[in-house]
Amino acid sequence: MTHTHTITVEPLGVEVSCREDQSILEACLRQGVNLPHACTHGTCATCKVEVLDGDVDLGEASAFALLESERAEGKALICTARPKSDVTIEADVDEEEGVVFHPVRDFTATVTRIEDCANNIRRLELALDGSISLNPGQYVQVQVPGRGVTRSWSVATPPASADAIELNIRRTTGGLATDGWVFAGLAEGDEIHLSGPYGRFFLREQRTEPAILIGGGTGLAPLKAMVRHVLETGAPQRLYLYHGARTRADLYDVEYFTDLAARSAGQLSYRPVLSEEVVDGVRHGNVTAAVDADFETCAGHVAYLCGPPPMVEAALKTLMGKRLFPRDIYRRTSSTAPTTPPVGCAARC
Repeated sequence: MTHTHTITVEPLGVEVSCREDQSILEACLRQGVNLPHACTHGTCATCKVEVLDGDVDLGEASAFALLESERAEGKALICTARPKSDVTIEADVDEEEGVVFHPVRDFTATVTRIEDCANNIRRLELALDGSISLNPGQYVQVQVPGRGVTRSWSVATPPASADAIELNIRRTTGGLATDGWVFAGLAEGDEIHLSGPYGRFFLREQRTEPAILIGGGTGLAPLKAMVRHVLETGAPQRLYLYHGARTRADLYDVEYFTDLAARSAGQLSYRPVLSEEVVDGVRHGNVTAAVDADFETCAGHVAYLCGPPPMVEAALKTLMGKRLFPRDIYRRTSSTAPTTPPVGCAARC
């Protein structure tokens, strides 16, 4: 018999029920208590809390994300920690006015379309057996059949597409989920199991300032959901979308965004940038250099960054140098979880 314990979350003062075979984070997310998290696999330390009372099994928390000294002090990563008794934790909760979080649910999805949209990037379109409530930019966890593991990929569709979602997945050589499944035997008509939504990287709809969106590779996926949501709902944000890639073959959805920008009456500017290939009509160089050249100042804007760590760090430095404060920059990097990174797709998938 699996025992269930009560988790008290401070400073919120809320209680949730958690099974001994369930992570504390998963229990909280499924009961509508959205605590800080990113990788959900014990490698990024975003969900680190202090255990004030009770006993937990720390699980497979990375020794780099949770140091031995922190373990001795009673710290835990709740994405891997499981309760062995009733537990009281203190989390670093930063409540945001106007933000609504949606409980995590399980879904069965049918693959309705598979398309190779760029070099080693595959688009999956999935029909869900129910409607998923999420914020534009969040991700889902997909079960890899027969392997007992999940992989996390951002949803590229807006909340209005509640029963049909799009995932953009990059192939990784030798990857369990990509080489071993998505780019191998997965076929249209197959059923897959997933859960969501997860993540705190998403469009802040209450922020109506002009938005600079910078994506590298499949880091474009959550930004696509944000752009679509703004344009389809009539939201007021002015959007500057930058997509960085190495070559033209690595870019995808160019025609889609070009057409979307043309029909947006100036609300969307789409600016693809190639770092290794010179192509007529496409800017050449680093995507962050393009942003640097385009804006004399970024004060009065908000920014969303998603992609490889070097790109995100360079973009952060550029934006701050242009007078944009960290509180105005929302970001996610593919290093958040080397095993299951919550971006469009990333390393070791």
